[in-house]
Amino acid sequence: MSVIALLVLDGVPAHQLTTPGLVLDAVARGASGDAYELRVCAVPRTVTTAEPAALTVTADWGVEGLESADTVVVAGHGGFLDEPPAGVAEALRDAVGRGCRVAAVGTGTFTLAAAGLLDGRRATTVWSHVPELAARHPRVDVDPAGTLVADGPFRTSAGFLGGLDVCLRLVEEDHGPAAAAATARRLVLPVYDEAGAARDELDRVLAETGGLEPTVQWLEAGLHRPLTLADIAAHARLSVRTLNRRFRAHTGLSPLQYLLRARLDRARRLLEHDQDATIEDIAVRVGFGSSASFRRHFRQATGMTPRDYRAAVAPAAPAAPVAPAATARPGAGPPEGGPSR
Repeated sequence: MSVIALLVLDGVPAHQLTTPGLVLDAVARGASGDAYELRVCAVPRTVTTAEPAALTVTADWGVEGLESADTVVVAGHGGFLDEPPAGVAEALRDAVGRGCRVAAVGTGTFTLAAAGLLDGRRATTVWSHVPELAARHPRVDVDPAGTLVADGPFRTSAGFLGGLDVCLRLVEEDHGPAAAAATARRLVLPVYDEAGAARDELDRVLAETGGLEPTVQWLEAGLHRPLTLADIAAHARLSVRTLNRRFRAHTGLSPLQYLLRARLDRARRLLEHDQDATIEDIAVRVGFGSSASFRRHFRQATGMTPRDYRAAVAPAAPAAPVAPAATARPGAGPPEGGPSR
């Protein structure tokens, strides 16, 4: 069993503390046995999570938990501009020295850089702190646009969604792209399971009544059209009230809710299987009025942006050769969503 040590320092964002456990639990549910042991290692042993709703957490492990780990993940934390707490830099250098894989989420990259581990290597961090990372650590080749950067034994990320991208990358490296994609689906697809159940129930009802099948097929074949409730009712030759009643009685969804779920499900398949399609192309093909509307609905439904979902389920690209030092763009911000430490 592979041991992952999650190193958390005072001021860790709560979601970065919990996300690795969610991912590794999803891996275990798809594996024949326990795939990982997760150790939460806190320095000091009791830490307080970042605002809002700060929590006080006491971990079972201190810095000694890194000693026999196969992978160390450094979470972001509030004091990332300060020197790492006593013993942390040395423990990280020892881990790298024995061949350990080391990852950092968001501002956790500053901790690796302060330990001198990223000199001459590519790395990234929360977009709003990219200029500061480049200024404080000029020997680090800062990638100002990177979501996840791999260089040698190091994996650094912008910290989006609490390190989900890092954790899925580790799963992919250990168990392959199919396992990473399956894990991502277990984490983000309850909404599609719900939509699938609704479709199954509607299929059963249609088999019994036969009344709405042509309309449902027409609807699903024309997701790109700007359909309204009146359009759907007119095709079914029913009143809006009757159409709503039939859909809700047998699926729990209104026709427009069903249409939205169908569009999201089609978009998910395109994100998984059509890597050449842009987010804007997919938004048009599945009937959203704009890419902004598509991003908003997709994130509300899954907790991920379309881009991050695609990155999570797609095979990783081969590592790029080390490039000359990048110059960070002051004020660079994330193209989608907000950063997290």
